[in-house]
Amino acid sequence: MSHTMPGPQFVQLDTGSFELWVNPECSSLSGLSDRKFCEAVGHYEPSASSTSVQLAGTKTLVYGIGSARIQYVADDIRLSGTGQHSTILRALLFLTLGPEAHLNRVQFGVGMKTKDELSGILGLGHGHGVNLDYKNFVDQLEDQGITDTKAFSLALGGKMEQEGLVIFGGLDTGKFSGTLKTLPIIPAEKSPDGAPRYWVDMNHISLTPPSNRTKRYENTTMAVFLDSGATLTLFPPEIAHAIAADFGAESPDVTGMYPVDCSLSTVPGTIDFAFDGITIRVPYSELVREFQTALGETCYLGIGPHEDFVLLGDTMLRSTYGKLKPHTYTNLP
Repeated sequence: MSHTMPGPQFVQLDTGSFELWVNPECSSLSGLSDRKFCEAVGHYEPSASSTSVQLAGTKTLVYGIGSARIQYVADDIRLSGTGQHSTILRALLFLTLGPEAHLNRVQFGVGMKTKDELSGILGLGHGHGVNLDYKNFVDQLEDQGITDTKAFSLALGGKMEQEGLVIFGGLDTGKFSGTLKTLPIIPAEKSPDGAPRYWVDMNHISLTPPSNRTKRYENTTMAVFLDSGATLTLFPPEIAHAIAADFGAESPDVTGMYPVDCSLSTVPGTIDFAFDGITIRVPYSELVREFQTALGETCYLGIGPHEDFVLLGDTMLRSTYGKLKPHTYTNLP
């Protein structure tokens, strides 16, 4: 039987979730630029694939922003290169695997109705036996012999770069200097929300302004989880407010974000995240987020307040190179 090839599907890599799905509902997006982006990520049509099998069951996946109602299917996934395989998946962050790598009969979701989602999502969190009763993408990589381990390494790249890098089953030693520091993942039963995520212990946060007079923020010894699917880094309101005040922001605006002076992106300062044996210094240039509006450029701080979530999102993770292994450990340089 010949295989059809529907075309590439671009998905967002997300360490904060654990399921793969495609086909966002682009027509539901309000912004023209968002709709154009969504339409460019590709569309998977199960009926166009001779190896697609519809599975029993639907599910609603809820994220920090947005949601997706999905129908489960199973199909072959082509990871890179060319060949007669029925599904090609690429990531918004560049996937690096061998040219012939592919997976057979992988279960994933097809979007039926989505809200505020610009692309499908490739969840890289804990899968089979932890969050799921089936093997997710990372599980299948090891199970089908594509990799020798479930571990993967992730470099998001700076905000001005066009792509990041993920390596399944290994790491890129050219992306960091020195050695990686091992940080134990906090077991779900000991984590703040009782959920199996990439929770790690953070010792404290400090500010190193241009004057080099370091200021340590109080009450910042806490568990945080690493979430590449979150644009912002989120802290309890009292901590977020204290950091924002040092960037000249009095309070969040109607968007829930802290407006700051755009000139801060060129100031040589850092926010420093201290872990056991390692400190990640995130420059102001990565923490100040620029947006173009009808009135010109507007800038916001890449740290926000949240009552329920404490997470390190892209504004922090872009300054790290991390190697993670589901339900085992994580490394940071």
